[in-house]
Amino acid sequence: MQMPQGNPLLLSYTLQELLAKDTVQVELIPEKKGLFLKHVEYEVSSQRFKSSVYRRYNDFVVFHEVLLHKFPYRMVPALPPKRVLGADREFIEGRRRALKRFINLVARHPPFSEDVLLKLFLSFSGSDVQHKLKEAAQCVGDEFMNCKLAARAKDFLPADIQTQFAMSRELIRNVYNSFYKLRDRAERIASRAIDNAADLLIFGKELSALGSDTTPLPSWAALHLSTWGSLKQALKGLSVEFALLADRAAQQGKKEENDVVEKLNLFLDLLQSYKDLCERHEKGVLHKHQRALHKYGLMKRQMMSAAHGREPESVEQLESRIVEKENVIQTMELRNYFSLYCLHQETQLVHVYLPLTSHILGAFVNSQIQGHKEMSKVWNDLKPKLSCLFAGPHSVLTPPRSPQEDGVCPH
Repeated sequence: MQMPQGNPLLLSYTLQELLAKDTVQVELIPEKKGLFLKHVEYEVSSQRFKSSVYRRYNDFVVFHEVLLHKFPYRMVPALPPKRVLGADREFIEGRRRALKRFINLVARHPPFSEDVLLKLFLSFSGSDVQHKLKEAAQCVGDEFMNCKLAARAKDFLPADIQTQFAMSRELIRNVYNSFYKLRDRAERIASRAIDNAADLLIFGKELSALGSDTTPLPSWAALHLSTWGSLKQALKGLSVEFALLADRAAQQGKKEENDVVEKLNLFLDLLQSYKDLCERHEKGVLHKHQRALHKYGLMKRQMMSAAHGREPESVEQLESRIVEKENVIQTMELRNYFSLYCLHQETQLVHVYLPLTSHILGAFVNSQIQGHKEMSKVWNDLKPKLSCLFAGPHSVLTPPRSPQEDGVCPH
């Protein structure tokens, strides 16, 4: 961890420094048909390691497992769900995006980024990366066993660490709930832009179909033949502009998906991994410590009863077991403090990511400005072509005036 001189508990990273650690791309490779099932493969490319390797979903699963085993007190992001029967392209694309978010969060996490497991996953091009990962994880214990500061973690913690932990957890829970709602609204906005694109394209095609209609006019309408012919020609030509409008709307929707929704999802994945870490702390090391203390108390009472009944061998056995249990409790206590130490650093890391909010809002505003600007240009180019659709007196073609121009109140 990059830490200032003094208290090693405190981090000194900025968001830009974290983002600059690496950018990893995850792209789908066309499916390869196996004997019974189709297998999806991904090309995983790292800027930092200048590498490009092929990985399957199960490779990500093993990487996630060994990472969690080695760093049980850190934020390890969750993986997307396994493939289900009849998975469609939308599911596969959603999982690709989620895997990309996962590996980027891991690659930018300070302890993970310096660990051999990450380098193996991103750069090993051999045939069995899963075996290599398991082999590397078995060689050493978890972070508690390898960290020089683990035994002294308590010395660096503030006296009110439990209160701070409870407050941070509540704050991040509230932030998560708000960002979850923001993400849902951003998804709806992007989806509306894509739906708008489809509607504009169909609108233009219908105009083109109307303009291409070859049904002959009845004899009584022969006087209007030239007018109808001009109208059809104009309608047919408008489909090009509407296709362009549809393309601009689709581009805006995709841009909002990539630049806004995905960044919101990335931040939500980080916040969810923090919530999961808090649960692991409470249900894992803290629970084990409390259970060990309870057993220790029972054993002490048993020893006192045995001593009162004058059974020397029984007393000696209990004393041996109590010493053993005291050692276990001491280790549990050290792990509990180290877990809180890591939690404190992970909380700081979440706060380092908070300025990502301004990046997301900036991307959203820029997308709206650019999208409306491009759409406005196409609409303005389209307007002069409408003039031939409106015939005024003496064959002068005049488009209809707006209510304001005619002096009519719009209400």
